Amino acid sequence: MAKKILVISGSPKKGGNTASLVKWFAEGARSKGAEVKIVDAAFLKYGSSGCTSCRACQKIEKYECVIDDEAKPVLASMADMDVIVMATPLYFFSASAQLKLVFDRMFSLYKWDNAADTMETPLKGKTFALIASAYEDVGLDALEKPFAITADYTGMKFRSLLVPNAGESGDIAKLAGAREKAIAFGKDIGSV
Repeated sequence: MAKKILVISGSPKKGGNTASLVKWFAEGARSKGAEVKIVDAAFLKYGSSGCTSCRACQKIEKYECVIDDEAKPVLASMADMDVIVMATPLYFFSASAQLKLVFDRMFSLYKWDNAADTMETPLKGKTFALIASAYEDVGLDALEKPFAITADYTGMKFRSLLVPNAGESGDIAKLAGAREKAIAFGKDIGSV
């Protein structure tokens, strides 16, 4: 059975470095038979500016965000995926705000029972991957950390493709080996 991969791209630039990396990654994954769905987080219509910490998701049986907007079905679809990929440019030593809008709302995919000291999530056992680029070679380790910690906490396998020295938006196409690395990363993650 083909792997199902959800890529959430957090760049507001349609032709930028992140878009190129996502395109190449998807090319590699699809060449191995994977089904790849790409969501541009920057262009979703949101009902809030991220998780509102209402905790209403903890009071319902379903693993879903109660905010009814275009991010809600994206979050719900994560349970049906084999791989969840977050892609972002490095913005001030962190992910883009556009990606954080979705990443923070992943809270709705967890159920905690503090009295029993337990946590349940449909994400356990999946692969969680990060694709990121930076203008220079500073800060990608800081960007990677929250994604790696989330994977570890959740019981997901973590993988990352970090591309330093990508330059200005669109320059990554001129960076030696970047396309090949992204395709190889996609092939590796997309292999059945």
